[in-house]
Amino acid sequence: MPRNQTRNRTRTRTRTRTRSTLLGTVLVLVAVAAAVLGGLWLQFGERADQDARTTAGSSAPDRIDIDASVQRVDALARELVLRVRVTPRGTFAEAGGISPTEDLTLQTSPSVRGDLTFLAHRRIASVDVPVTLTGGAVTDYPFDAYEAEMEFGAVLAGEPVPVRMSLSNSDALFSLDVEGTVLRDAAVFTADVSRSRSVLVFAVFMMSAMWALTVAVLMGGWFLVGRRKGLTWPALSWMAATLFALAAFRNTAPGAPPIGSLLDYLAFFWAETLIAFCVIVVVVRGVRMEGPPVEEGPPVQDGRSGAT
Repeated sequence: MPRNQTRNRTRTRTRTRTRSTLLGTVLVLVAVAAAVLGGLWLQFGERADQDARTTAGSSAPDRIDIDASVQRVDALARELVLRVRVTPRGTFAEAGGISPTEDLTLQTSPSVRGDLTFLAHRRIASVDVPVTLTGGAVTDYPFDAYEAEMEFGAVLAGEPVPVRMSLSNSDALFSLDVEGTVLRDAAVFTADVSRSRSVLVFAVFMMSAMWALTVAVLMGGWFLVGRRKGLTWPALSWMAATLFALAAFRNTAPGAPPIGSLLDYLAFFWAETLIAFCVIVVVVRGVRMEGPPVEEGPPVQDGRSGAT
């Protein structure tokens, strides 16, 4: 009877362990699937934002089409680079819109650096135009946000002509919230520029990782000091390596934010300070635990044999 009870208990434990293992595996697979689906949802949403195009202006058959795309945003220089492609339509165009019939000038707002002039009967090439950003501060990274206002009107042979303009974004590090209106045959756009969701996710991950590593080093230092382990060189090497690795890790932040940004004050500065303090404390306490070196005395001689 006792043998049967032992066998039943063993079988019950085996079944319980099998069920626990199966449940753990299922939970891990569900977590991985949820993470993958969440990542795909974020990526598709960001791709949709980049593919979005805002259009404003006249739909008359005789007009000037302007296709503008944000190529890159430089928060440090407080400007964005706008690639402008101009296409005349209707009676204003030659060779299917390759060149204008008369001298064409695009008049821009003060935030856009200079007007654009295209000679008659000459092929029109795309032009990169800097646009000044206003508001915001780069030290608010990764939560910094800016504004850009741009206005484009067209003058052909000295006379204003209708304009139709579309604006899109090609910079994966920033997202744009654009509003377009028409003002006296000119297209006017107001864009709110902020960091993209991928940058925000990665920046938050960086700050979380910095704090997690800091807590790990503090726990390790507390263990070494509390257990009186002395100078444990592998642990000290790991702590010192973490101190320098975080500096390199911080420099991988997308957009290369300057030192002194919000990322630094929320995580990096504190992480470096606490880890350095922990290394110093562990070394000082370790040296005290090791004590002074033991001096070796002179060799003892055997008086009977004369051997040492």
